[in-house]
Amino acid sequence: MTFPLVGELNLSPYIAALAIFIGLSVFFKIIQVVVIGRLHALSQKTKTDVDDVLIDAVKGIRAWVYTLVAFYVSLQFFSFPEIADRILTGFVYFAVAWQVIEIALCFVEYGAGRFLEKDEDNDGVIDPNTATASHMLTLIARIVLWALGGLFVLSNMGIEVTSLIAGLGIGGVAVAFALQGILSDLFASFSLYFDKPFRIGDYIVIGDDSGTVEKIGIKSTRIRTLQGEELVVSNAELTSTRVQNFKKMQRRRIVTQFGITYETPHQRVRETPGVVTRILESIDGASLDRVHFTTFGDFALMFEIVYYVESSDYAVFMDLQQQFNLELMDKFSELGIEFAYPTQVQYVKRLD
Repeated sequence: MTFPLVGELNLSPYIAALAIFIGLSVFFKIIQVVVIGRLHALSQKTKTDVDDVLIDAVKGIRAWVYTLVAFYVSLQFFSFPEIADRILTGFVYFAVAWQVIEIALCFVEYGAGRFLEKDEDNDGVIDPNTATASHMLTLIARIVLWALGGLFVLSNMGIEVTSLIAGLGIGGVAVAFALQGILSDLFASFSLYFDKPFRIGDYIVIGDDSGTVEKIGIKSTRIRTLQGEELVVSNAELTSTRVQNFKKMQRRRIVTQFGITYETPHQRVRETPGVVTRILESIDGASLDRVHFTTFGDFALMFEIVYYVESSDYAVFMDLQQQFNLELMDKFSELGIEFAYPTQVQYVKRLD
């Protein structure tokens, strides 16, 4: 066909390109509105939620991506300069790779939430420790998927990626050496999740420090001490040291001693274990293990008591210990038994 100022022009490629663009646009629109809508309605009737994740992932594809793909396919009837063709191809592959990565991340988040995030206390709230592990896994998956997506786009643009991969491998080793402290903390956080030596809310002791676990992060764990300050401990240190978890304690074993004076009559000394036994048996929450007259001290007859407090609460232990001490003082006062304290007796002998 001949046009003014243009001359002879073949309209067949343009008509075909326009027809393909319109056809694909209508096809994609039907998929978006009709097919996906129908599948979404059907997925609501199923018991499994995997199909819901799939439908939501596909619904998340942007409309402009469909338009871009239709436009790119319709342009295949024409030839462009190499640089323009590479830029257009790279942009299209980037958009497609981006949407594929988003779909894959939907399944990663679903799997992490289903298998990692758990309500271990059955209180209706997801354990923050498991939520942290889920977020870490999602972050690592996002990084890996974007790295693979970037290599895919560069490869389809005609760029040689073999040398790039080799360079990244060497660079990765160098970075790993430079960041080995951070990486050790990262893997230690996974170890804390899977091994579960403690959880958020547990009271733990690490060496000379102690407190309540408030947050388990990617690199460090934050502990609120009894003094009120926040203690930040690296995860690698927590996995390489001895940790006492008092939240896991079902009951406390208490070992205590007291001494009475040497002037105490022998009969009262014999009665003392029975007195202690009766006092502890009368206290709710206390369970006596043993009481013995153990040693002749420098200034006292020493008795050792071992009993259990049927609670892990430190305040409960202190209340029971206080009650026992007060009742023991009252009983000894009634029996005329005196507690011993450090004394020295000097004997003076007169020589005539």
